[in-house]
Amino acid sequence: MEALWEGLKEAVRLIATGDADLYEIAWRTIVVSGSATLFSLAVGVPAGYALARGRFRGRTFLLSAVNTGMGMPPVVVGLFVWLMLVRSGPFGDLDLIYTKRAMVIAQFVIAAPLVVGFTAAAVQALPEELPDLLKVLGAGPVRRLWYIAREARLGILAAIMAGFGGVVSEVGASMTVGGNLQGNTRVLTTAIVTETSRGQNANAMALGIVLLAMAFAVNLVLTLVQQRRPR
Repeated sequence: MEALWEGLKEAVRLIATGDADLYEIAWRTIVVSGSATLFSLAVGVPAGYALARGRFRGRTFLLSAVNTGMGMPPVVVGLFVWLMLVRSGPFGDLDLIYTKRAMVIAQFVIAAPLVVGFTAAAVQALPEELPDLLKVLGAGPVRRLWYIAREARLGILAAIMAGFGGVVSEVGASMTVGGNLQGNTRVLTTAIVTETSRGQNANAMALGIVLLAMAFAVNLVLTLVQQRRPR
């Protein structure tokens, strides 16, 4: 209990004094995890819709693969991405390893199955005749996708929250492909591990409290949008 109290006081002090390192790490966390979530949303929502409404051979296998990916350990994802981006890997010439871009890629791989899975489940819960009805009414492919996304907004926003929560809290993949370089690729989760390994428990607890507060703020905004009544 004493460690928690000391961490809370340290978090308040760091925020109140405008600690440069804290704000830099927190901003980097938002940029990396936010970018990965946006990319997963851009890919995951159309893919989830296609899996939910499509009728093709291998669909069940793909849904099973997506459901498996939703529970994939982040450290395994980090290892896979590291093997792809390391100098001897197939994409080594891109010089992405130990950069923020590599962290975004790894977090995208983690978040994408969550967004696809939640979106597919939300779209499958809608009436099957809805796409045909919209088509009869003259809606084009993009407009149909937009209207269906509006109807499935509760599930899609839950997908965003799950995707962001899954990547902003992971540490294994970020540390594996990012290297936890101070001033470059260090984010809140890897900074917590670093401070804990140094025995700086109060600093680690303070960073953890900041991470929880940041995640809560983002999810609060998304929940308010999710629960708002449509016109």
